[in-house]
Amino acid sequence: MKRSSQPTINDVARIAGVSKKTVSRVINQSPLLNGDTRKRVEEVIADLGYVPNPQARALALRRNFLIGLIHDNPNAQMVLNVQQGMLEVLRDTEFELIVHPVNRGSPTMLGDIGQFLERQRPFGVMILPPISENDQLAALCAELGVRYVRMGSAPLDEASHMVASNDREAVRGAVEHLIESGHRRIGLVLGPHGFRSAVERQKGYEEALEHAGLPLQRTLIVQGDYKFESGMRAAEQLLDLAPRPTAVFASNDEMAAGVLHVARQRGLNVPQDLSIIGFDDTPIASHLWPPLTTVRWPIATMARAAALKLVSGEGGAHSEDGEASLFVSTLIRRASVAPASG
Repeated sequence: MKRSSQPTINDVARIAGVSKKTVSRVINQSPLLNGDTRKRVEEVIADLGYVPNPQARALALRRNFLIGLIHDNPNAQMVLNVQQGMLEVLRDTEFELIVHPVNRGSPTMLGDIGQFLERQRPFGVMILPPISENDQLAALCAELGVRYVRMGSAPLDEASHMVASNDREAVRGAVEHLIESGHRRIGLVLGPHGFRSAVERQKGYEEALEHAGLPLQRTLIVQGDYKFESGMRAAEQLLDLAPRPTAVFASNDEMAAGVLHVARQRGLNVPQDLSIIGFDDTPIASHLWPPLTTVRWPIATMARAAALKLVSGEGGAHSEDGEASLFVSTLIRRASVAPASG
């Protein structure tokens, strides 16, 4: 029989015996549904010949089907990993990812982001550190009615608004691994000023030394900025010390690679003369020689969880389906650590 009008999402929901929100999740290929429900809704959609209208839905919601990624981060690999994780969730849905880099040092940063949100009307945004630590930015998103999820190295917000890692505990475990290997003079290459991750990782280093009864020597702590070149500069400073450290923890893999490069330039054998641990477990860690012992930061997993928080449902609480908010980093042991000599 010929229908007098196009079927609506209400028709699908009524016949399938589910809510409009569930129908929407089926349409958006959400993984947060059981197979029987998905199959029943898909059969009704096919039987009715229902075709979703993204433009109409966007108009009704006063939002576009865009997910924004807002960042000011010097680590290009980290941003790329976040994008890949988010795109795994958004692929085969109506949502598209838009990336909006900002300058956290600009006095107009909040105003610029506000204009971006009002102009693009995104469905939601993911905010990367360090600007994710800005409570005013979170308040701005809430004021404009834009869903947001903040990524951090420690809890920053309610579970529905964040994904966080346990950086302090992970670094403490990494430095304890060096201590257990007999190292007593352990250098630290810090992350950049203004990053909560840098603070958390430094605290993990300090807690490991304190727990082992080792003195905290400020000369062994050198500033870095998460870039390869800063790792090289830090290594020059640390390896000029007498006595020099027998091990170095660098707050990310890029800087650890810089430390390894300088050690090689100076004729030091890694790990026999100098043990090195990084953080992130980016591809560079396994491509170096020797392969780098590092803390695996579950960045792509965190990004996937953040995307799920943003797209699960259309108007309810973000974390209604129980997506995880705290993610555990783990030490990946490779060949860049050896027992201390002498």
